[in-house]
Amino acid sequence: MSENHRPTVTVATAQYPIDRFATFADFQAKAARWVHDAASRGAELLVFPEYGAMELASLLPETEQGDLAAQLHGLQPWRYAVVETWRELAREHGVTLLAPSLPWRLDDGRFVNRAWLCGPDGDLGHQDKQVMTRFENDEWGVEAGHGLRVFDTPAGRLGVLICYDSEFPLLARALVDAGAELLLVPSCTDTEAGYQRVRLSAQARAIEQQVAIVQSPTVGEALWSPAVDINVGRAGIYTPCDHGFPPDGVLTRAADATPGWQIARLDLAAIRALRDHGQVNNHADWSLQDACLATGVARESLA
Repeated sequence: MSENHRPTVTVATAQYPIDRFATFADFQAKAARWVHDAASRGAELLVFPEYGAMELASLLPETEQGDLAAQLHGLQPWRYAVVETWRELAREHGVTLLAPSLPWRLDDGRFVNRAWLCGPDGDLGHQDKQVMTRFENDEWGVEAGHGLRVFDTPAGRLGVLICYDSEFPLLARALVDAGAELLLVPSCTDTEAGYQRVRLSAQARAIEQQVAIVQSPTVGEALWSPAVDINVGRAGIYTPCDHGFPPDGVLTRAADATPGWQIARLDLAAIRALRDHGQVNNHADWSLQDACLATGVARESLA
């Protein structure tokens, strides 16, 4: 199905606005424009944000647009058509893309936050968010999915950490241990602090695991929707801070909130080589933490 261990890949990460649509065809036209734009600039891997598909709630009756529970249920009749739209665009342009995530109703009636990965040959599978925020748990009723996945794709071997998941180092470690060489972080945050938590966590994971990280956020206002009313973030692609890469680990990051793509060529082979020849051995030294903590933490007093 795919090539493993690509030497290089051109990545496009979206800084994606939540728009309002009059018809489903309007959504499809927007999706087509975005994919065409990135593909025409040489992108092989396209990353869209968490909850980007919530813009389809603008097609619901106005009484449902402002109701969190009604939005969850109202989106479900469109969900397969939404995924098929992204599948067709991936096939048409010969790219691998992570589609904007959306609430997905399971057979037991629970809702999870699901992101679909599509490739040139069609559907590659999905990843559900693992750790939910207070808003998702306490106000919205979107619950945790179960299980991480690694995807073999034409763009390399990928793992997905949806927004808050990136703030938990053991999740990233599990994906890298399973062979992921590139981690995708679709995000949706409504404050500068929220964006910075995800960004700084993504950069920390890049350092810890000596791996590349791609973050795609929602941006702008959608005040008609209580789920995605305010969106703050910057699209970015991050690397380890080591030989041959930017000292701050920022390969590219948007300068402002203007919607659009951030595109960069990632040298995956050079990142893999850091594990053998880098200035530090973060990935290999991960297990040393256990030895350091084996005797516990001593408490000392200078009083």
